[in-house]
Amino acid sequence: MALLQVDVVSAEKSMFSGEAKFVVLPGESGELGILPGHTPLISRIRPGTMKIEFADGTEEHIFVAGGILEVQPGKVVVLSDTAIRAEDLDEQKALEARKQAEEALRNTKDKVDIAVMEAELAMLAAQAQAARKFSKSVRH
Repeated sequence: MALLQVDVVSAEKSMFSGEAKFVVLPGESGELGILPGHTPLISRIRPGTMKIEFADGTEEHIFVAGGILEVQPGKVVVLSDTAIRAEDLDEQKALEARKQAEEALRNTKDKVDIAVMEAELAMLAAQAQAARKFSKSVRH
């Protein structure tokens, strides 16, 4: 069975490096599914959860806060400012950070600051949604 080398790197550390049979992540225009032999591609990714499926059928889920995806026929590289393993997501923490960002957004008038805060809000909303999804799947 052909496998992909998958590397997920955040600004802080390497989150994952290993072989997988399939990768799904949130591309700018929708979900991207990557199999071995995929056409080379470079794309921006949006905040959301990527799924790495292994040869034995098990999966790893990692929240990425946007970034860049590079695909080569046998390799996938994801570069993201922030990457968090699904089991480490904290919905309450994300919701609190989102609340603080919304308050800061209400108190600013600078267009650049507004754009930055809106991007941060989108990332925090996606993080809270991913945390909610994975906390439910762990309980059931």
